[in-house]
Amino acid sequence: MNDNDLEMDPVVYIVIGRVWKDEDTSPDAAITIHAFLMAPDDDDAVRKTLEALSSQGFTEAELDQIGVIDGEPDEPIYEGAYHDALSGNVAIVTLAD
Repeated sequence: MNDNDLEMDPVVYIVIGRVWKDEDTSPDAAITIHAFLMAPDDDDAVRKTLEALSSQGFTEAELDQIGVIDGEPDEPIYEGAYHDALSGNVAIVTLAD
């Protein structure tokens, strides 16, 4: 058996941060986001996240954490986002306080 015979699980990143729709919005008005996506590395994951946020009309973003999801999430709020990421999309989950 060689390395090509091993089936690799896809690498799904989660990027956590805060976003704003308007540059002049106060820091207290930030929207917390969790982005799920597949990428070859951390840098590409950050770039794709920023592009997706920009396309959704967010003008400012502060990305605080990045990590790799280890298997399908248990929380129902993330299941759809995880599957969207597996399909090659950048899934943005917004969390209201």
